[in-house]
This record gives sequence, structure tokens and C-alpha cells, in this order.
Amino acid sequence: MKKKQFKTESKKLLDMMINSIYTHREIFLRELISNANDAIDKLYFRSLTDSSVAPTRADYAIFIEADKEARTLTVTDNGCGMTEEELEANLGTIARSGSLDFKSKTESEDIDIIGQFGVGFYSAFMVASKVVVTSRPYGAETAYRWESEGADGYTVEECEMESFGTSITLHIKEDCEEERFSEYLEEYTIRSLVKKYSDYIRYPIKMEVSREEKEEDGEGYKTVTTVETLNSMVPIWKRPSGEVSDEEYADFYKTKYYDYEGPLKVITQRLEGAATFTAMLFIPKRAPFNYYTKEYEKGLELYSSGVMIMEKCADLIPDYFSFVKGLVDSSDLTLNISRETLQHDRQLKVMAKAIEKKIRGELEKMMESDRTSYERFFEAFGIQLKYGVYSDYGMHKDTLKDLLLFKSSGEKRYVSLKEYVASMKEEQKSIYYAAQDSVERIEMLPQVKAVKAKGYEVLYLTDDVDEFALRLLESYDGKSFANVTAESLDIATDEEKEQQKSENEASGDMLGFMKDAIGKVSAVRFTPSLSDYPVCLSSEGELSVEMAKTLKRMPGAEAGIPDASVILEINMEHPIAAKLKSLYESDKDKLASYAKILYFEACLISGIELEDPTELTKLVSELMI
Repeated sequence: MKKKQFKTESKKLLDMMINSIYTHREIFLRELISNANDAIDKLYFRSLTDSSVAPTRADYAIFIEADKEARTLTVTDNGCGMTEEELEANLGTIARSGSLDFKSKTESEDIDIIGQFGVGFYSAFMVASKVVVTSRPYGAETAYRWESEGADGYTVEECEMESFGTSITLHIKEDCEEERFSEYLEEYTIRSLVKKYSDYIRYPIKMEVSREEKEEDGEGYKTVTTVETLNSMVPIWKRPSGEVSDEEYADFYKTKYYDYEGPLKVITQRLEGAATFTAMLFIPKRAPFNYYTKEYEKGLELYSSGVMIMEKCADLIPDYFSFVKGLVDSSDLTLNISRETLQHDRQLKVMAKAIEKKIRGELEKMMESDRTSYERFFEAFGIQLKYGVYSDYGMHKDTLKDLLLFKSSGEKRYVSLKEYVASMKEEQKSIYYAAQDSVERIEMLPQVKAVKAKGYEVLYLTDDVDEFALRLLESYDGKSFANVTAESLDIATDEEKEQQKSENEASGDMLGFMKDAIGKVSAVRFTPSLSDYPVCLSSEGELSVEMAKTLKRMPGAEAGIPDASVILEINMEHPIAAKLKSLYESDKDKLASYAKILYFEACLISGIELEDPTELTKLVSELMI
């Protein structure tokens, strides 16, 4: 019996496939099972047009046998089998796929071939020192054995085999420091790998298993050996959605994604056309404990015809929808040689775009038809949507803007931007908002009370990303966003504006003196828009007080972040205004102290941390003496 060489670049190519293409050795079992599935599919397809093919669909199965003493793992199918020529062609030529040839010659859509590239078989050498393939074609009397210990070559010889089909025996490598190969002979490991990768193979995957049972007399235990089916075969996502109950979806979700309660929303999707796929997606009721950490890994499980090829495919879901869990199953994916790594091809992009559109549509429906559930969802994942608006320079703002909710002064309820604009007063010029770390602090702001006194609704921004997101949006439905604490806020009447202009011109020297005394403001001025508050701070320019605070809290941003440019505004209707004018004429030193105290008061109202609290206490104490 002569040893033959592989027909392509022998050792170097095989070494590359064994050591580089696959990142997880456990993949080998998935590949062998998928090949067995394809072999059965081919014979089943023949039976549809050839009445002489005896087996019925119920007769087909894949068998796994582990022998710890002999250190062998065998995968056997009762599929079409291979002739000597087919063994030579398919196994003697690396990257040659009989399944791909079969698919290309078969126009029927009734059969779905998984193994289409032809390198999956060689993954067996990652765990095996020797691989023996025994195969007998259906209808033939002669069987053949293909045997190889790796890149050095292979042999093919005639042999005996009781029935048709193919049996692949792996002689498992000895354990070493880097790898415990013996685990692939353990019943638990085999069960786990079948469940993980091949649970939805269309034919039963069977294995002889042992368990301990009580003796009939109730004393002691005995070992009972039975043949069990390891896979469930029928994916829940391939059943019509009308035939799957809410309880079944919930049970699947809880088991698959280790959640103790069911999902908030189940989304199913079937698409045919440029890309054909089925998706089953879940929106959790709450964020995972590590969701807002670097450790969280987004992505959907990706299946090809019921075989899992990627546990987390990040390319199928955008970052702003990373909270979605679920899976996608497609029979027409373009795969590269590893089955683990998808090519970034047109099909994948079409799938991702369709999934994104579906999720967005379902969230919009939830907002309209089940507001309570949507608000619960937004409490858990709303920040992620806001980051989606802000990230990538606002590229996704049009996709996400109608999904955003904000607390507002209108009964402190959540409102969308669409709802806010719909309820705006006719003369209202802008969408007003205020930013602080809590609703309570926002409602302390003098400007908020002034805007509310005009009858205008104010959006309450309490998350760090909120104001950044609105700045990226710029406007909504033609209405610009206006920070009520900005110096550009325009809510005064024409009469109030004229009075304000007159007061500031008449008191220009005094206001300039106060500005110099404080030393930390860009201007001091009178305003008519403070209700009963004496003073407030308003920001000048693009950087607001809250934005500056947020930027300074970022890691590594302690230095280099400028302070917001602020203006001290004094209520010209408050008694303090007259007191300041009097002091300017009689006691400029006391006016300077008053100016600093008013600035400190305004800082406290605005939530700005005082750099030197002792200066405030000293000034107050001096005035009390």
C-alpha cells in the first residue's frame, strides 16, 4: 500500500489550516457533524427522485462514539458515502469540497448544503494525531479506508464496512501542558459542543451515554447505558411565529441568555431577496450588570442553516442597538475558509441594514402602542441611544432622534421631541432645555422658573451625554434647541428688553467694577428674566457650564479642559439691584464683597463647585460684624 501526497501544497498549507484558520480547537466536532449532515442530505435528495433509494428521512442519523481507552472519537453517518475516487478527490485535495460541487450541479432549493468550502474536515488534525475515514457508497458492496497522520500524506485501501455511509475516527492526541485533549473524549464535553454548535442539525445526533440509577431493591446504584439524541433538531426560530407561544420564547431566552426573567420584547424577522435570513431578537427588561463597561461584548449569534458559525457577530448590530440579544440564521452566507470569520460582503451588510431597520421600527411601535414598556426600556437603555446620536459625528441622529425621551417640566413626565414640538406655544421660538445631574437641581435654576413662568415647557437633561446629543441634533422639526442657562436665551418682551438695555447702559461703570472684583466672569449685567431670584449664572459661547463639568470628569481630562465662560446676571427688579447701586456711590469695598458673594451664590445655584469655600465664609462673616 503506497502512501500518497496531497495534491496541493502539502505540509505548509495543512499546517496553516490546522493552526491558523481556526482559533478554537473545539470547532472540529462542528465541522465533522456538518459534513455528516451534508452526506445524509445528498442521499435524501437522491431518494426524492429515485425510488430505489430505500432509507426514509426517519432512518437517517449521525452517531458519535468515544472510546477513552483507545483514545478514539468516531463520527458516523448513514449518508451517501464516498467511492475510492471521491475519497481521493475530496480528501486528497485540500480545499476541495464535494458538497460545493454537489450544490453547484443541483438547481433545487429543497436541499441545503452546509459544508461548501472543503477545509472543515482538516480541522480534525487540531486534536487528532491520526484520522481514519471509512466510507461505503450507497448501493455499493465495496468500502474504502482513507488514513492520514497529517501533512506527510495519506493512504487509500479497500476494506470491509457493514453498511453504507461514512465513519471518521480520530485518534486523539496525548495531553500536554498547553492542551488537555482528553476532554474531547468526555461525555459532558461532547454534549456541550453538540448543544453549542450543532443543536439544530436536521438529523438526530446520537450517542451512547451512561448514567447511575438506583437498583430495583432501592439499595445501591447500577450503571445504565442508553442511546440518546443530543440535539433538538428543530430551531424555534424556523417555526412560524404564530405557532410559538410567549412562554416558549421566554423559556428560550432565559435559557440561552442566562436571564432570570423573560424579555421585554421579542422581535422576529424573515427576509428573502438580496439576502435570505431569519432573525429572532430579544430586548431585555434591564441592562446586564456589565453593559456599560469595556467587558461587555455586543453581537448576535450567527447560524448557517442551523449550524452556529459565530457566537457574537458584532457586524450584524450597530453599537446603539447593542443591548439587543438574539440570533440570525441564513443559508446563503458567503463564508471564508474558517467559517468563524465572515467576509464583509454585500449579503452581511444587507442583513445588518435590515435588522437595524426592523429594531428601529419595533421600538417606534412600542413607544406608540405600549408607552409603559417603552419607558421601562428607555430607563435601561436610553443612554445608549443618546450616545448613538452623539457618536460618529452625528451620522445616526436621523435614525435615533424619534426614539429619544426626556423628562420635562410638564408634570415631570417623559416626552419625545415630537411630542414636545406638537405641544409648543404658537409664539415659542425654541425647544428649551436645562442640564443638571438631577431633576431637583434643574428645578432650582432661576432660568427654569423664568421660562416656566412664560408658560413654556422645559426638557430636563440629567445624563452627561444629553446636552452633547442635542448639540449634534442642532434642531428638530425646524425648531432649534436653546439652553435656558445660556446668555443668548431670548424670552423677554420688547418692553423688558428696552428696560434691560437702559439699565445696563446707565450702570455700565458699576457692572464693570463688579466684573473686575469677581475676576471669574466675562461680564456682569442686569436681566429682567429671573422671577424672584436675585442672581444667576449664564454661559456664554458653545461650552456650557454642564458640558464643561462633564468633560472635566472624563478620565485623563483633568488638565486642558477650559472653564465655561459665564456671565453673572442680576435681577434688575430685585431689591439687591438698588442696594448695589447705592454701594457703588458710597462704599466700593463693600460692593466688591457683595459682588463676590453674589457670584458664589450663583455658583451654588448652578451646581458649580466652589474653588475656595473659605473665601465665601470669610466674606459673609465680615458683613455680619
